[in-house]
Amino acid sequence: MSSFFRAMACVLLLGSCGGGSSEFSAPRNLDDACSIVSERPEYLRAFRAVERRYGVPVPSLMAIIYQESKFIGNNRTPHRYALGVIPVGRQSSAFGYSQALDGTWEEYRQGPGGSRARRDDINDATDFMGWYMTQTVAETGVPINDTRNQYLAYHDGRTGFKRGTWRSKSWLVRIAGEVEGRAVMYDQQLRSCRKR
Repeated sequence: MSSFFRAMACVLLLGSCGGGSSEFSAPRNLDDACSIVSERPEYLRAFRAVERRYGVPVPSLMAIIYQESKFIGNNRTPHRYALGVIPVGRQSSAFGYSQALDGTWEEYRQGPGGSRARRDDINDATDFMGWYMTQTVAETGVPINDTRNQYLAYHDGRTGFKRGTWRSKSWLVRIAGEVEGRAVMYDQQLRSCRKR
């Protein structure tokens, strides 16, 4: 076999290894909660476990995950570029469904998550979110079902939220409103798909 054909076979073999896992791809219809949980029933089990353990409403979890990662398990922040072309690293260490930062994730792993917790695992990522949001309730008084303010505290951190850093970020205030609206939409959809 010629070296050209061997090289092509290697390329095809490597290419076929990369993209089939639904664990890291987004569900097909992100605007339909019923479709999401029908396509990925493991998501709904994870969401319900967090709702039982921490009291976080399923629609709020779904809306925040949508905003943070679009339900892509291995999602990362974009690269930064020097001079517009030289990659100099990622915008932050955020990774996975929950886009948890390295430091916060380590805090979770040393606590309730355990050393085997992974940000690209839907069960661990949603449990992290429930844990984080209950910490937000304790530190800021934001109710667990206040999706808008929970998202602001999730994005800017609890210290930033208490300092009001989000007030100078009109884009973040707008996005927090969109997250809240998506949670309402998901809630209505989930109620209707239960009736089907």
